[in-house]
Amino acid sequence: MRNAEAGRAWLRCLCDTARLMVGQPNYEAYLEHHQRLHPDKPPMTRAEFFRDREAARYGGGGGTRGFRCC
Repeated sequence: MRNAEAGRAWLRCLCDTARLMVGQPNYEAYLEHHQRLHPDKPPMTRAEFFRDREAARYGGGGGTRGFRCC
């Protein structure tokens, strides 16, 4: 059982690393951050989050604040 858990954790880390390499931050980390610092506001959906991050990276109309919201 521990080997399976370790394998899933390793795979999750690998996927997070790959996403960061192509400029896509972790949505779950965003949700945790948002809940901690902005509990009174609804978070972006997964699709909104990725559109916002792509716009910030490639200079689109949204996402002008960069990755950081605070």
